[in-house]
Amino acid sequence: MSPEGLVDIPMNETLRDIEGHLLQIKRIGNSVGLILPKELLARLKLKEGDKLFVVEQTERGIKLSPYDPKHAKAMEIARRSFHQYADTYKALAE
Repeated sequence: MSPEGLVDIPMNETLRDIEGHLLQIKRIGNSVGLILPKELLARLKLKEGDKLFVVEQTERGIKLSPYDPKHAKAMEIARRSFHQYADTYKALAE
């Protein structure tokens, strides 16, 4: 796992040993999915219902992360705007 909390999963392998955990793609109803062991969920601080963002990588791989890079970039732009135009936003709020 990388420092950003990202997990690399090569798309060309059905089974992959990730940090000591074997994951297998399984049928779940009419879909397929990965079953994540409790230990991995705890280590990644994830729980049922959490969302993971898929970031495609080179060499047919992906990274899964609870961190949405597009949302983070948009929030940074908004923060800069709020800081730069604080007086304008304050006047508009009145």
